[in-house]
Amino acid sequence: MPTAAKESPADRPKRRVGRPRVAPEPGGGTAGDADPRDQLLAAAAELFTVQGYTATSTRAIAARAGMRQASMYYHFPSKEALLSSLLETTVAPSLEFAEWALAEQDASAEARLWALARIDAAQLAGASHNLGALYLLPEVRQEVFAPFREMRERLRVSYRELLGRTGAARDYPPGALAQRAHLVFGLVEGVILARLENAPVADPATYSAGVADGVLRLAECGDLAAARLQGLRLCADWIDRSEHLPSTTTAKDRA
Repeated sequence: MPTAAKESPADRPKRRVGRPRVAPEPGGGTAGDADPRDQLLAAAAELFTVQGYTATSTRAIAARAGMRQASMYYHFPSKEALLSSLLETTVAPSLEFAEWALAEQDASAEARLWALARIDAAQLAGASHNLGALYLLPEVRQEVFAPFREMRERLRVSYRELLGRTGAARDYPPGALAQRAHLVFGLVEGVILARLENAPVADPATYSAGVADGVLRLAECGDLAAARLQGLRLCADWIDRSEHLPSTTTAKDRA
């Protein structure tokens, strides 16, 4: 009786190592379609803001992303690296816009300040998770987070520079510019405190426009309507140029 030919290892179907990716997400597609780095950032964002940074392990992040812990370390060497990357994403788009706005000479300083506040507030209000709440973690004072702290300080300085170019700033008493700029920056980042339930704001575009209006009122800038109209045009122009900030895009912006 002939014996069956033995199957060589090379002929056997190859099996994927590790866990399958997480279940299909609402709205079509699967998490497995995403870049593994993006999956890890999304998992970390959820876990850090829901159960806390200290209470979240790298094993839990990898499991939430649907991969092995060892695979996670290929993309991020540590939990600190994940947090650092997430924090930088909350500032980088606004800082990029701020540097563009500072160089843009075809719009008033008031309009550029309004647009910066609106872009920045929309970034904080429309994100899936309230990552700004992680700014005050004691761990963020560590050296590994120095690039994030430097980026945030550059953004703060950009607010002060734009505020200093407004007509209202000429009438500020000595020392008032720095204080007013601090209040303006705090007003925008107040969006973080408004998101106590960690849910994104229902209408980030309208909400952030209201924050920007508040910034100009706090700065005592005149002709708010004109600054808002010109600021909306700047936002629309920026949205066309940038890959960032889909939450700020509305039909009204592009009209």
